[in-house]
Amino acid sequence: MQPSSQPFSLLPYLEWILLGLITLNVLLTAAVYPTPEFAGFAVLSIVIFGAIGFTLPRQAYAKILYTAFEFAIILIPNSLDGRIPPVPLLGLVAVIRSCQMFRVTGRLIVASLAFSVFLYSVFFRSQTVLMTCRSLGQIQPKFEQLITNPLNYQLSSALSFGLTLIFAFPLIYALLAERQSRAQLAVANFQLRQYALLAEERASLQERNRIAREMHDSLGHTLTAQSIQLENAQLFLRMQPDRAHTFLLEAQNLSIQAIQEVQESVQALRADPLGGRTLEAAIATLINEFQRTTGITPDCQIRLPLRPTADIKIALYRITQEALTNICKYSEATQVTIQLQEIDSTIILRVEDNGKGFHLEQNTTGFGLRGMRERAIALGGQFNLVSQPENGCQLTASIPLPELLL
Repeated sequence: MQPSSQPFSLLPYLEWILLGLITLNVLLTAAVYPTPEFAGFAVLSIVIFGAIGFTLPRQAYAKILYTAFEFAIILIPNSLDGRIPPVPLLGLVAVIRSCQMFRVTGRLIVASLAFSVFLYSVFFRSQTVLMTCRSLGQIQPKFEQLITNPLNYQLSSALSFGLTLIFAFPLIYALLAERQSRAQLAVANFQLRQYALLAEERASLQERNRIAREMHDSLGHTLTAQSIQLENAQLFLRMQPDRAHTFLLEAQNLSIQAIQEVQESVQALRADPLGGRTLEAAIATLINEFQRTTGITPDCQIRLPLRPTADIKIALYRITQEALTNICKYSEATQVTIQLQEIDSTIILRVEDNGKGFHLEQNTTGFGLRGMRERAIALGGQFNLVSQPENGCQLTASIPLPELLL
């Protein structure tokens, strides 16, 4: 976002007011001296000076040429006829424009040039008036001070213009500071809108990922258990029909549970999958389901002196659920250990089995593993997985407790 060449409407209005006063001064002087050709040339110079102010250059060399052209316009009328009064306000306009083009050093140089050009104009005018009065042999009353004491006239004029420059600089700086503040505010508002859009997109992405994790963790766990029950029913169907019937009933119950979970996930994504239970009770339910499905009773140790927040409980519950689901599907383990404890203000969950293990570099893209890692990292925690073929698998998730709970 680039700011405009003018701070806002006040500076252009100020320039045109100054140019109007200069034009009026030249016309009034022309009424005293019958030199319409020089007055017309001076007015033309003022018009050109004002016209070039509509667009200010941006490149360094163009700025220098532009400033040189400005001072050429200021000097030419006075060089042609000293009876045309000096136009110090044109120098002031040049200083105003320089403050919009240059830094501090450039601004001071332009101000010094404007002051020097004014001194030259005053000196040239005083000499011209002095020679004119001597040639006419009479001194007009309004030029009496200039003739009798030219140095005093030149010093007073220089002092007046110098004070004008000194008092003009704070005003110009205030206007430019206002312009910079407005530009920064506009940029900040633009960035804020961009950040809001980015945050909205990121929130949508996080929500989609959360939906995917919820569907995967809840429905995937139930369908895995159902698949194992159906396999068991098929295995015992001919030899032990009654036992196969039991497995079929369990699979049917799991199907009903899966349908309910899908409905709940679609409607509300189950803000509390624990159903109001404590984390210990929810994990105990997972262990019972795991035991019914695999026949393995995990060794579970839970020591939580502090009650974690709801989001931490959900994350730990889902990570435990996904870990047990993966053990059911892939590990062929006979022993499972679950440890959940609080150490140094950090809750540490460790799930370990003695299954067949796997190569980590070959199994890092699964959605289940990625979902567990995302849940831990989202709460400022860490996730670590250690596994080797035929050496089982160890999963560790550590989540720091909020300071409010400590």
